[in-house]
Amino acid sequence: MSKEIRLGLAIVALSWVVAGQGTRAADMPAAPMLKAPMRAPIYDWTGFYLGVNGGGSAGRSSTDVDLGTIDRLFAITGQLPLGSPSGFLVGGLGGVQVGYNWQTSAAVVGFETDIQGTSEKGDGVLGAVRVNPAACIAPCPVPAPPPTFTTGILDYAQKLPWFGTARARIGFTPLDRWLVYATGGLAYGEITTDASVTVAGAGTSAGSFSQTRLGWAAGAGIEAALGGAWTAKVEYLHLDFGSFTNTYLALNSGGLFGGFIAGTSHVTDDIMRVGVNYRLGGPFIAK
Repeated sequence: MSKEIRLGLAIVALSWVVAGQGTRAADMPAAPMLKAPMRAPIYDWTGFYLGVNGGGSAGRSSTDVDLGTIDRLFAITGQLPLGSPSGFLVGGLGGVQVGYNWQTSAAVVGFETDIQGTSEKGDGVLGAVRVNPAACIAPCPVPAPPPTFTTGILDYAQKLPWFGTARARIGFTPLDRWLVYATGGLAYGEITTDASVTVAGAGTSAGSFSQTRLGWAAGAGIEAALGGAWTAKVEYLHLDFGSFTNTYLALNSGGLFGGFIAGTSHVTDDIMRVGVNYRLGGPFIAK
């Protein structure tokens, strides 16, 4: 066999071997393609929300009461302190809130306003008060006889029927779906006062007052995403409504004006509440 024939047969045999290897390679299953793992969704707090809340309070009314005397022409002639019938304002509360959050990275800022109805009330009693009724029934002789002193009981009851706040919220997300925040802003509410002084032999003189006060609120809270569009929070707030004075006239034994009672109160409130919020439009999830 010539050299050329042997070379040709070798080429044909090599071609069959290569073709067979290619066929077997085509029949083998393809190697699986590896995909990068998907990132877990990150909860985004951005958006509007509304909700309800409930809780309790332990506020305080610090009151200083003065007695003013009036002469026969009803001009103020002097004023003396009676004491401080201070007391706690305790009760339950419930209300609604609405707000907006904006999140960037781990920081969350927003605004919230709420309105609350409460059963908060307190009563301060000051016993053995020395009062100075008018010495005579006008018109008094000149010179007027000296005033007489007697003992009475002063009762100073106050309520906080409702209040509201408008606050900024600034917080961060230490863990996904958790928000820790501080909050502060404006507080407003109605404070009612029922005051009375009872004097032996002269009866009872009373005054009732109702006024809307402006003040400030500050606190902190924790909020967590529950699932779907729902979140839940626990929150503490301190409210300060400032100082104000109520004045009413007291009666002498003859039924005429004998003096005035002036109570200067400073009302604060400390509340704890829980709430649930519903995010309008559902939860926002960042990929």
